[in-house]
Amino acid sequence: MVGHTIGVGIFLTPGELIGAVASPGVILGLWLGCGALVLAGALTFGELASRYPLAGGPYVYLREAWGERIAFLYGWQSLLIMDPGVTAALATGVSGYVVVLWPVAAGHERWVAVATIWLLALVSMAGLTLSARVLTLMTALKVVGFGAIVVMAFSAGRGSWSHFAPFGARHVTVVPLGEALALGLVGVFFSFGGFWEASRIAGEVRDPRRTMPAALAVGVTVVTAVYVATTAAFIYLVAPQEATSATAFVERAGQAMFGGTGAATLASIVILSVIASALALVIMAPRLYTAMSSNGLFPAALANVNPVTHSPVRATMVLAALASVFVFIGTFQEIVAFFMCTTLGFVALAAAALFRLRRGADAGVFLSPGHPVTTLLFVLLVSAVVVVVALGRPIQAAAGLFIVLLGVPAYSAFARLRG
Repeated sequence: MVGHTIGVGIFLTPGELIGAVASPGVILGLWLGCGALVLAGALTFGELASRYPLAGGPYVYLREAWGERIAFLYGWQSLLIMDPGVTAALATGVSGYVVVLWPVAAGHERWVAVATIWLLALVSMAGLTLSARVLTLMTALKVVGFGAIVVMAFSAGRGSWSHFAPFGARHVTVVPLGEALALGLVGVFFSFGGFWEASRIAGEVRDPRRTMPAALAVGVTVVTAVYVATTAAFIYLVAPQEATSATAFVERAGQAMFGGTGAATLASIVILSVIASALALVIMAPRLYTAMSSNGLFPAALANVNPVTHSPVRATMVLAALASVFVFIGTFQEIVAFFMCTTLGFVALAAAALFRLRRGADAGVFLSPGHPVTTLLFVLLVSAVVVVVALGRPIQAAAGLFIVLLGVPAYSAFARLRG
């Protein structure tokens, strides 16, 4: 969960927040407040995973609560929009940092992104045990890297505590406060995005009724702590009024920490962070396609599992192929805007499924603390982000919705074939 959630967002969001909100207190408050609401969502998905410890995650919860048609539409958009979109966005985002370490790749960023996608696909196809061990190692190195950033920031002697003063006041910016908070909310939530996908592999986890809730809750807590500490370190290094752009902000922070080697050092940490995030998704995502294929809602070929590695090889190859196409037809920002609204709409529906599926204190089932209040707050948070993104990027949101609607006749076709 940690490996997938912490990606490129932590290197972009702090700069965007500081440039727009320009108040250390509000910025750190957004991280903590959103983290608390995301923790409520993690507990909600933890209970759902405990009640339905099956492969597929949100697909299973949507099917049980809202019916097979809605669940199919979620799987449809996961296959065609969300999963390849997120994979392509992460690979595209990391390619620019690869060029920093390997200048000869300049001008070939798209091919670097495609090579990254297929390398991760090969690791995933090697089997869950091996790929999970690789992911665990990369995640551990990632967390250590973020810890090093925090330690270096406060020990390098190039920052100033004056950047936090006045703590609650807002520096003058060209962005109105309401718009700044809306942009900040989207950026912060994007950095937490994807934590729910860990529930897709519940069917392959030992004792999922206990393991999945703990993994989700502890994972979100660790992610929140990393984000708050890293943002505080960046504020200490760079004054809010100097945050002219997200990338420039990170470059200044890197130079303040590591001097002339700052760009290369931070690029290495970014690459490790993003590749671990992408690998986690490539491991988890195909489990949904195999679950739907087993139910007769996707082509039967996608249900094929390698008899040796027990990994969904064909489903993984489909994901890698579609992600490769996305790399060549869109920029990072265009890809993110395309999948975000449709994805979060289904996430809100999946979380709301708990209102219909909770049947009391079933034996051995984890119960989300604070339900229904905590579940409702998370659903409202996700809904607010959907509205803000749709208003800001109406064309991309409409395109995503159009593809989802194409799933309605597709569901009828698959249902007829199934008999």
